[in-house]
Amino acid sequence: MDGGEDMQRLMFFEQAREQAQRAYERDGTDAAALTRWGGALLELAHFRQGDEARDMIKEAVKKLETALKLDDSRSETLWCLGNAYTSEGFLVSSSQTAKDFFRKASGCFEKASELDPDNDVYHKAVEMTKKAPELHAQLHAQMRAQQEEETASAGAFRVPDGGGDGRKSQSTDFWWDIAGWVTLIGLGMGVMALSKNGPAAAPPPPMPLK
Repeated sequence: MDGGEDMQRLMFFEQAREQAQRAYERDGTDAAALTRWGGALLELAHFRQGDEARDMIKEAVKKLETALKLDDSRSETLWCLGNAYTSEGFLVSSSQTAKDFFRKASGCFEKASELDPDNDVYHKAVEMTKKAPELHAQLHAQMRAQQEEETASAGAFRVPDGGGDGRKSQSTDFWWDIAGWVTLIGLGMGVMALSKNGPAAAPPPPMPLK
């Protein structure tokens, strides 16, 4: 995706977030608005890094959990919450903690499938979540390997006076490539949660999975 499309998506979901926030502030029982708010935050997290991205995902989870308490019959809320839990799972290094998040995500997808049995996306999400622990292990192994490679490379280029070669480490970028990848799993389809009473214009197509 080029920079122009990236900016379009950023503007679209920022507008969606603002509209949903205003709608919820007008009516504190509006579960649909909270769902759109949480879904937009989850997409916007892709454009952040470090703690800011983590915090945005956690905020999205809070919004979606609250929406579910207001109305537990909304399949799109369960869908977005499942994606949020999946994102949290991939962001932790502990395999057991990740499995706990994936288990919660699977529960959301299963309930969404029960509420909307004709939605193939929900059924596929259940199946994909079963593969999440294995994918988590592969991604974190790849991340460790890249960090080790960068450490070795940095040692080879170190100068005697303690200065550096000026090259920026790519480990953070790699980590947030993972976060961005998982945040966008299914959330191109998740536009359905934003389309109702959301921005009139549709966003650009979602970023291809890496």
